[in-house]
Amino acid sequence: MNLKNQLETHLSQIARDRDPYLATAGHFFVQEYIRQQFGQLGSVEIHTFSVRGKTCQNLILNLPSQPGSQKGLPPILIGAHYDAVPGTPGADDNATGMAVLLELARMFAAQPTKHPLRLVAFDMEEYGLLGSTEYAAKLKQEQQPLRLMISLEMLGYCDPTPGTQNYPSPLERFYPNRGDFIALIGNWRTIRDLISISRSIRKVGVPSQWLPVPNRGKIVPQTRRSDHAPFWDAGYPAIMVTDTANMRNPNYHKPSDTIATLDLDFLTGVCQGLESGIRRL
Repeated sequence: MNLKNQLETHLSQIARDRDPYLATAGHFFVQEYIRQQFGQLGSVEIHTFSVRGKTCQNLILNLPSQPGSQKGLPPILIGAHYDAVPGTPGADDNATGMAVLLELARMFAAQPTKHPLRLVAFDMEEYGLLGSTEYAAKLKQEQQPLRLMISLEMLGYCDPTPGTQNYPSPLERFYPNRGDFIALIGNWRTIRDLISISRSIRKVGVPSQWLPVPNRGKIVPQTRRSDHAPFWDAGYPAIMVTDTANMRNPNYHKPSDTIATLDLDFLTGVCQGLESGIRRL
């Protein structure tokens, strides 16, 4: 089965009402789907945390580094959130990120990288990055190092029409006005990784732009709106990979955020580019 079909299969399972409070059946279904997909590749670790008396779960798959690689290298963490806002199937937000996470897991389980990998499906992102905040705090408390954290946040909406891409001021002066690229946003420590991964994505034919932000993104608050932000705050090198959400996608947080609005060729290219980019780290 080719990559595009695999991604489409994941999307068809994940894109559904799955708000943790108002669509508990959908949320549980997606959680189980991720657990089952991860479970085919290794043992699934569950990080539970509670929010106002509700038990929530981050699902984690640890993959070893390739045989013969240097011992003790810090892991690369790749994460995506699986919850969605009430009343939307959340196809772009964030079934696309989750689908790519599952495919990267499959690729890296079959052919490991130099670094060990930790793939994390975060819960409760839409309620204030709660799953990633809990997990970043746990890693920091345990003094666990990370080579890099990569957050996959909305990867499948593309519109090459001029004028379809918006920005927080003054970024519009420096970046293209067509919504046909994937963006990589990182803290200062990730500049080399931003350039390197961006290059890998361009090599597979997907336009890519990168932006380093100082001071944990505080000067451009829009750059903090995903699961990488708690890792910035905890002092880790972290990158968000995104189609820029509401700066481009008119279906953001609406019932119209459906699979039919996505560009699956664009999504497939992003997945391929990320795979080769992560292999080069």
